[in-house]
Formats: sequence, C-alpha cells, structure tokens
Amino acid sequence: MSNDTITLETELRERTGTRFAQRLRKSGRLPGVIYGQGASPMSISIDEKELLKHLHDGQRVLKLTVDGSSETCLVKDLQFGYLGDNVIHIDFTRVNLDQVVTVNVPITTVGTPKLAGEAGAMLEVVRTEIEVECKVSDIPNEIRVDITEMDEVLSVGDLELPSGVTTTLEAEKHILHITLVKEEEAEGEEAGVDADGAEPEVISKDKGDDEGDGDGEG
Repeated sequence: MSNDTITLETELRERTGTRFAQRLRKSGRLPGVIYGQGASPMSISIDEKELLKHLHDGQRVLKLTVDGSSETCLVKDLQFGYLGDNVIHIDFTRVNLDQVVTVNVPITTVGTPKLAGEAGAMLEVVRTEIEVECKVSDIPNEIRVDITEMDEVLSVGDLELPSGVTTTLEAEKHILHITLVKEEEAEGEEAGVDADGAEPEVISKDKGDDEGDGDGEG
C-alpha cells in the first residue's frame, strides 16, 4: 500500500432504493455503504470516475470523508451490472491500519517466457490474483513477477511476497503453466493401401478374350 492513504469525499444518502441509485449513477456517482467495527451502516455516494481510477491503480484502502469526519475503509465488495462491465454499487468496511485482514491482490506478470517461443507451446493463466494476509497498512497494490526465465510451471511458492505479507494458498498451486503440444502422428498408411496393408485388387480385361477360337480352313 502507498505510504499516503488516498482521501476521497463522500456524501450521505438520505434516500435509498433502485430508483434513487439509478439517478445517482446517471449523475456520475456510485451508491455505497460503509459498515463494520460495531458502528451503524452509513449509506453514501462517491464520485465514480475518481473512485474507479484509484481502484484500477490497485488501491484497496481509502480514507473517506463523511459528513465532516473521516473513516479509514477497506474496499469489501463491488457489485456489477448484469453485463458485468460496470460497477453499480460498492461496499466498504471500517478498518484500522494495524488490523490483520485477508484480501485478494492482483498478480502482474512482466516479460514473456522463453519456453513460450517453442513450437506448440501454449501459455495458460490459472489465476490472476492471490489471496494474502497482512496488516491493512501492508496491503500491496499488486504482486509483480518476472516470468522471462520461468520453467514450465510458475507456482505460488515462486512468488516473492513483500515483508509482512503471507498467502493463504498452498505453495504448489499454479499461477501459470506452459503446455507443449506435439503434432499428431498421421493415422493411416499411404494412399492406395488398405488398413490391413494389402494392395488393392486391379481388375483388367484378359488378353485371351480378343483371340480367335478356331483354326482357319484353307
């Protein structure tokens, strides 16, 4: 996480429900809820463009100003529209920076594996994020890994995690792997040979059919 927590302004929502949420989104604001730490949930709205910019940069912890006070919050859940390509609602949970949490962090790969250049090589991405456990103040924006020299498999155990960050996944779990696909051998013999290897029978006209049967008389 960045040393400076990003601060975003929010507004309290006095009205809730689908109709009012749609109006907010049309005006460029996202509806959301802040909850946790034994306090009452707060319905808020937040500038959509500004929020999504920081989320795309990997920010998970934000300081939200609400009605003159501030809350340190962790992005807990994003709800998407039915097409899955736009955020329609966001949930935040209150946290303190020394609190230990479990979150998913994106994996960013750098480079291209040398093995991927071989004939028949196929690179398969198994997972694009990893579940980590750490203090809120230690949450990384991403886990970067150079895959140029990777063998056929890149596993969780191959990742270098920042200090204070551990993962809940087993070390042998795959992140990426390369499969070498061999060309299939031809199944049958050359054309003109039956499956059992016998030459096909050739039917031709017998020359004897063209010759006369009797002896000529003088």
